[in-house]
Amino acid sequence: MASGFAAAERVAGGAPAPVREVYLDYAAATPLDPRVLSAMEPYLTRCFENPSAPYARARAARDALERARADIAHLMGAKPDGITFTAGATEANNLAFAATDGGVVTDAAEHESVLACAKARGGAVVGVGADGRVDPERLRAAIGPSTQLVSVELANGEVGTVQPVREIARMVAAVRARRLAGGSRVPLWLHADASQAAGSLSCNVTSLGADMVTLSAAKVYGPKQVGVLWAGEGVRLRPLVRGGGQEGGVRSGTENVAGAVGFAVALALAQAGRAEEGRREEALRSRLEAALAAEFAGMVVSGPRSPKRRLPGLLHVSFPGLEARRLVVLLERRGVSVGTGSACAASRMRESHVLNAMGLPPEVSSGSLRITMGRPTSVDDIDYAAGQIADAVRAEMRRMGLTPEGMLDRAGGLAAGRRR
Repeated sequence: MASGFAAAERVAGGAPAPVREVYLDYAAATPLDPRVLSAMEPYLTRCFENPSAPYARARAARDALERARADIAHLMGAKPDGITFTAGATEANNLAFAATDGGVVTDAAEHESVLACAKARGGAVVGVGADGRVDPERLRAAIGPSTQLVSVELANGEVGTVQPVREIARMVAAVRARRLAGGSRVPLWLHADASQAAGSLSCNVTSLGADMVTLSAAKVYGPKQVGVLWAGEGVRLRPLVRGGGQEGGVRSGTENVAGAVGFAVALALAQAGRAEEGRREEALRSRLEAALAAEFAGMVVSGPRSPKRRLPGLLHVSFPGLEARRLVVLLERRGVSVGTGSACAASRMRESHVLNAMGLPPEVSSGSLRITMGRPTSVDDIDYAAGQIADAVRAEMRRMGLTPEGMLDRAGGLAAGRRR
């Protein structure tokens, strides 16, 4: 697919200079698909009424909202009454944690919204392996008699690790069955944040085996600030936002009809094209990885070795001894936009908790870039980006007096294995 980011003229040093613009941070934000915008447009303009109002025009808005709910539920293999619309994945994650008042268990590589919720509850946080995957047995060992929630993301948005959610679901079900057999009435639910995974993996709730699932429209070429929390039968959600009792009393406030409609269309497009697009993005990622690896023997690639265990369009690389923030600025000047991790943490240039949890030394993790492809990304974009990244890295190596052998030494043996 041709790039949606056309070449642009940039002013540098007072004179216009042609620079190709290549956006490679789709894990942070995706552009709104024109088909999604087209579906939303009537509810932003002509059919603007409050869906809670009693007259016919408002009922048309209500009908559109409920169709969107039913469409999303169908795509998730769920029932419509289990879908609650939120203002994004962060709110949905908070809503999932609010469903219980007992102990919680999660892993150290989760999104900050999950870790913050776990910390506020004094929850148990278990470690992950060098590839970012959590061992279901470690989660099981952390479950105590009062634990009511286990929360594990379907895929990590920083290094692309796909977590064994189905295996974890079987473990949770076994613990729940033992509780019931022993006479305990303490519930135990599994929550999966699938917001980063929905464009590449199936989010069928029956297949996943989770009791609650978070999705975000912003990650699948839909509108920002629109999310979903699906909750299965038996899970009683507790409102964080109180007022008029919308969304079945779970989330008060006038519903975002246009956002819900856009989310339904975006998710349908993403799920329909995920297999083909996944293969295309995986090929692009492999092309970029090979090009950079050929230039820098000391480069470290994080995440699982198996393609089935990592998101197809995400490449996380580290250049030991360099500073990611400087590389990002240099690349921006060259027209290439990349990330350093989750946009939430990267905006404050904080050390990555995900890389720390994976055991990467600071001299390696400090030079890390997260490069993510999307639908508009072309082979030409990747080839251009590879050249610009290589030039920026070499420039920084010269500035710091770092030799290729020095970078390899700082990698501490990680570069040889690259992915575990």
